[in-house]
Amino acid sequence: MPRLPRLHVVGGYYHVILRGNHREDLFATSADRQKLNEIVEEVLARFGARAHAFCWMTNHIHLLAQVAEQPLGKIMHRIAMRYSRYRHRQLATTGHLFERRYRAKLVEMDAYVFALLRYIHLNPVVAGMVSDPADYPWSSHRAYLGQESISWLTIDVGLGLFGSNVLDARASYSRWMAETSYASETRLWDDTHPDDSRVLGGDRFLATLPPPRVTPRSSITLVQLAERICAEYRVELERVRSPDRHRHLTAARVEIARQALKGRVATLPAIGRFFGRNPSTLSELLTRHAPNPIIRQPVP
Repeated sequence: MPRLPRLHVVGGYYHVILRGNHREDLFATSADRQKLNEIVEEVLARFGARAHAFCWMTNHIHLLAQVAEQPLGKIMHRIAMRYSRYRHRQLATTGHLFERRYRAKLVEMDAYVFALLRYIHLNPVVAGMVSDPADYPWSSHRAYLGQESISWLTIDVGLGLFGSNVLDARASYSRWMAETSYASETRLWDDTHPDDSRVLGGDRFLATLPPPRVTPRSSITLVQLAERICAEYRVELERVRSPDRHRHLTAARVEIARQALKGRVATLPAIGRFFGRNPSTLSELLTRHAPNPIIRQPVP
């Protein structure tokens, strides 16, 4: 059964989990986590999004994000791409840093914010890294307690559900965090709506969302698409699939990849195999090259 498309709801809240490839570590030093903080701050500002909670674990990250007009996919792609480049420079290596597909659930905030804040902030405790979540410096828990300020974090929404007075709300939040059994919180991710696994919410919340639809895949093959675009660019397919880095050939490759992804002709890994290139390299290529008009001239 094909995967359902991502749900984009303007103003929607999403619980996002992004893991290291093969569960490998994402961070080596405190400076690495600080760099991710800087990247997240810049990307959220660029796309008009908000972060309501987060926790940077060793091999995965949690983020409670609220999107604006731009969908979550663009935000997470930008964060993952920029942090991957940073780590690759640090390690002098290439390849996948993250799993290919982040996981995200659209959240009914009023109904699940209490459990979700606890779930995210208790990750270091459940993992046995600390006994008190306040001892873990790379989450938003301390900000909710008023022990630190994070410029790019929005706590008003979450904290406001614990009380209208800030001091009382923080006291209620602290009691809420202290009075739980951790086992129940580790199952929160699986507590999804039975009719739509993309949603963490009830029937009324689900009824307000776009109905689940699967975009049909194109009947054209990747080879047929590539041949058509090569004809438009007046280049031979063999040259486009070769290691030649002539900019006109690169433009053709980008256009083939872009249309193949947009039309669901092929996945990024399949396109990578078609060109004999790493999918992460193609992803960066697509990001760098904005759509350009076709230059109808043969390659010299």
